[in-house]
Amino acid sequence: MSVHPELTVFIADHDRAFRESIVHALASTHHGIAQFGTAAQLLAHCAPQHYGCIVADTRLPDMSGGELQTELKRRAIHMPLVFVSAQASVRSAVAALHNGAADFFEKPVSPHALLPAIVRLLRLEAARRREHAKKSTIAAALDRLTSREREIMRCVVAGKMNKTMADELGISVKTVEAHRARVMQKLGVESLAALVQLALDCERPRSEEHTSELQSH
Repeated sequence: MSVHPELTVFIADHDRAFRESIVHALASTHHGIAQFGTAAQLLAHCAPQHYGCIVADTRLPDMSGGELQTELKRRAIHMPLVFVSAQASVRSAVAALHNGAADFFEKPVSPHALLPAIVRLLRLEAARRREHAKKSTIAAALDRLTSREREIMRCVVAGKMNKTMADELGISVKTVEAHRARVMQKLGVESLAALVQLALDCERPRSEEHTSELQSH
């Protein structure tokens, strides 16, 4: 069950023996592992740019599970969170899941029972990393466009014909064609369909971010 080697499993549990048992179970997956006894230690080593998942007890010495979720969100750390708890109730598990936890296990739980859930989440994180890299590449390519080329791209994506663009922008059709060719060259696309899809991929994160902001108010 190999996963992306750059991903890290962050384990936070006051029980050292339990942490070590998870580390041992994860040895065959060949990726980073970091373990901590408190929430403060975990948070000191987690950052928004990290990818992986977090396995944490719901009752750490310095923070409850709910408080940890709140703090992770405040710090914009979006790694999936798996809770384990020796004093779980249906109500607490449901609350944690509703608040964004990816999974919830009741102690005593075998580390090997946790492994499939952790590997599944790491694979999703690997896909998220690839998507982020793709969007970063698109953003870098868009930054290389001139203001006129951006204008041409918006017109093309809107479905406007070359002559329409020429009339609206007060330039010749040949100039429009030249700008359009440079846009496609800079963005590394070879067809109109690919250009439109790239533009949509670029705009989607902004739309999703705006929707998220609206839902949070």
